[in-house]
Amino acid sequence: MPVSSNTAPEKQGARAGIHPLARYLGVRAALTILLLFGVTLVTFTLTNLVPADPVQAALGEQAAANPEIVAQFRENAGLDQPLPVQYVTYLGNVLQGDLGVSQQTRAPVSNDLGKAFPATAELALTAILISIVLGVGLGMWAALRRRTITDQVIRVVSLVGISVPSFWLALVVYFVFFSQLRWFPGSGRLSPAAIPPPKVTGMYTVDSLLAGQWVTFADAVAHLILPAAVLALYTIGLLTRFARSAILEVLDLDYVRAARAKGLPGRVVVSRYVLRGALVPIITVLGVAFGSLLSGTVLVEKVYSWHGLGEYAYSAATKLDLPAIMGVGLVVGCVYIGLNFLVDVLYGFIDPRVRVA
Repeated sequence: MPVSSNTAPEKQGARAGIHPLARYLGVRAALTILLLFGVTLVTFTLTNLVPADPVQAALGEQAAANPEIVAQFRENAGLDQPLPVQYVTYLGNVLQGDLGVSQQTRAPVSNDLGKAFPATAELALTAILISIVLGVGLGMWAALRRRTITDQVIRVVSLVGISVPSFWLALVVYFVFFSQLRWFPGSGRLSPAAIPPPKVTGMYTVDSLLAGQWVTFADAVAHLILPAAVLALYTIGLLTRFARSAILEVLDLDYVRAARAKGLPGRVVVSRYVLRGALVPIITVLGVAFGSLLSGTVLVEKVYSWHGLGEYAYSAATKLDLPAIMGVGLVVGCVYIGLNFLVDVLYGFIDPRVRVA
């Protein structure tokens, strides 16, 4: 009996040899790889289901009317092969960083995305930072002042932010603050006379700081304000309402009441107990909101001539540029998967209970 009682803990220790957080992260990483494979499959399948002829879109009507040219094009592009063979070829090219050649720019899609994605990332990062500061701050303020006039006003403002269409707001903001008041630049990422900083990240604000070009940095920030504010309004409204609900739920928990009963200062209770307890649901919304900002900037980029991922996707869709469409779909899918993985990692660090779930 003593031998068996000692053996059981040893077996348990062997099974528990891996740290719970490491095991949790390993499982999430494996699932992320599977999801990335699934994104390539879905992107390829949906693109091939488009009811249009990619040959005619690439060659034009006159060239597409010549059977010899069409046959040669299909052979060169691999379109004469069965779909499973085409997918394997496509997957192999993607793993090598080859996303094909854009039919509209005649340049590699990877190069086009390398220019467009940093612009959208810069815009989305600015919008999400504004949203975090204002959205979580207003949500916490409303929760701590619940059933007061302040709470009601914040809830109404957040409802307006969620309800206003972004494309309409973009046009109104453009007309008021650029056309009428001339407070901010109207379009583009830099003024026409400004010289872009040396490329490091592709984001003008970051690259100008790294190069020490303060005038360029100020110009880039001025161009960021209007489109970032338009994009942030919806996310601010969403985060305000969600943060308020999450914080109210935590405020009624026993450990928060116990912390108050011990006589801890209100700031300590809010920062150490309330905010940390509400972080998990708030981070979930932040991940989804940031992914939406990265993939949903089409109309705002068109209004402000931002030349980012959204504008590139719009141009590719209108011109039936299938390689570009597949490239954009792949990037957007990878962004969502990467954000979900990051959120899962943050879960593991914030809430230890998640690691053993």
